Amino acid sequence: MADMMTNTEKSAFQKKLPILIIVAVALLGAFTLRDYLSFDALRDNREALIAFRDANYLLAVLGFIAIYVVIVAFSLPGAAIATLTGGFLFATFPGFIYNIIGATIGATAIFSAARMGFGDKLAAKMESSEGLVKKIKDGIDENQWSVLFLIRLVPAVPFFVANLVPALVEVPLRRFVISTFFGIIPGSIVYTSVGAGLGEVFERGDTPNLGIIFEPHILLPILGLCALALLPIILKAVRGKEGI
Repeated sequence: MADMMTNTEKSAFQKKLPILIIVAVALLGAFTLRDYLSFDALRDNREALIAFRDANYLLAVLGFIAIYVVIVAFSLPGAAIATLTGGFLFATFPGFIYNIIGATIGATAIFSAARMGFGDKLAAKMESSEGLVKKIKDGIDENQWSVLFLIRLVPAVPFFVANLVPALVEVPLRRFVISTFFGIIPGSIVYTSVGAGLGEVFERGDTPNLGIIFEPHILLPILGLCALALLPIILKAVRGKEGI
């Protein structure tokens, strides 16, 4: 019996190990990598990066995507700088494609780790609960596509939150990957285009305007997409009230 308990505990720990490693690396990276994944680091190393890209384009693309995956998967500081770097090195197109690929793979990694460690158990508890918690889970279950796209489109939702929450409410992996890939396209294009113009920013000695996504001419179209994502939820609520 003792051996069975030991094996059960060991299995539970092994399932939690990936997300525990991610948390540990994220905490370590927050204190040790901030100076290396920064705008100043990009500015100071820009000539070396461009020279490497020109000499080894394919290797530069693969290396960039791999670094982006690690940054997102381990929730390290510097995701915004990585997106800018994608634009700086590879232009808006195909730079934003490389950014989206790296972000999607990294997000999928942390989603899978969180689901393996806590998702199934937490989802079962939420399913068996009553009251507000159960209503929230049922609401997400009934409108998964809309909710998934919405949390990707709203600029105020932190990226790591949008990666973790779906893992805890039994969102299918395929649905998570598709909604992540397409949901981050608007924001990725905006920040990649900012990165594509960094050459002029460096020459002026300025810093990029990362708040550009909140400017009306950019924010309003994104809010329009948010409204489209909400439309199925609104229609379902209206039909439910009307008994249709």
